[in-house]
Amino acid sequence: MQELHDAPLAPLTTFRLGGPATRLITATTDAEVIDAVREADADGTPLLVIGGGSNLVIGDKGFDGTALRIATHGFELNGTTLELAAGEVWTDAVARTVEAGLAGVECLAGIPGSAGATPIQNVGAYGQEVSATISEVVAYDRTVGETVVLANDECAFSYRHSRFKADPERYVVLRVRFRLEDAGGLSAPVRYAETARALGVEAGDRVPLATARDTVLKLRAGKGMVLDPEDHDTWSAGSFFTNPILTDTAFAAFRARVRERLGDGAEPPAYPAGEGHTKTSAAWLIDKAGFTKGYGAGPARISTKHTLALTNRGGATTEDLLALAREVVAGVREVFGITLVNEPVTVGVSL
Repeated sequence: MQELHDAPLAPLTTFRLGGPATRLITATTDAEVIDAVREADADGTPLLVIGGGSNLVIGDKGFDGTALRIATHGFELNGTTLELAAGEVWTDAVARTVEAGLAGVECLAGIPGSAGATPIQNVGAYGQEVSATISEVVAYDRTVGETVVLANDECAFSYRHSRFKADPERYVVLRVRFRLEDAGGLSAPVRYAETARALGVEAGDRVPLATARDTVLKLRAGKGMVLDPEDHDTWSAGSFFTNPILTDTAFAAFRARVRERLGDGAEPPAYPAGEGHTKTSAAWLIDKAGFTKGYGAGPARISTKHTLALTNRGGATTEDLLALAREVVAGVREVFGITLVNEPVTVGVSL
């Protein structure tokens, strides 16, 4: 277990932003993770858990406490059951499941970060969410001081949310178990319209696993959503805002406002989101409110490839990023009456 003091945290995030931590511990085993958490809790020291840093916005002043970087390793495949250590690189794990001929997470290729973060955020993209394949999550419960195993139905998964995100001070994810599918080398049924179009198939069809993965990677790269250390257009947290989910009443008011703003024939994106609710597109809202690709004059700007990604063009500060985010939130609210919610976790700052 490595320990550093006054340690820079910006290099541990995909934004490359944020000040130092008073203390940084890098844990490579579950036992080291638990020991570090217990020590911090016993001392009353603030604790920041860091995985891949792909969903993290840290303030310029840094973190006054112990930052715990989880760098555990473990990829265990038994039939169609997969167990990943929390520190495993998610993109690498997806690649290995495809190589093993197992379906269920192939459309989640290219998402930066660690395996342990996936249940917290209920990571999803291109028609797949990890909640569909996660069977169990092994976590350290700081409230009871024990390691616990939570079955899928105990994780309270919903859109970009979970029990772990709802109570972030309680659980530290150690391992994630998945139940995948052996479909003879084929993918899970293609659910996302954009993916189906790119593949030239109908929704519900299956395609070779590698084809599905490679197609998603190309789609993501075209939107600047595949991390490239040399490309500042990818120095982001991916989608900075979640897609709003509105009640039927709220959506009707929103739809009327869209037509008033954009003309009688204008229709906002609408997707079913459970009884009495409709999901719309944050990217569409941002664009139609006037924040187009590449928007911004400073070191923090909207990606040139996707309006949902806010990026560090080099030399930005966290305050630069937040100023841009606040401008976008205020603009969308003024035009459409909808308040966007940030997807990344903020540390020491807020919108």
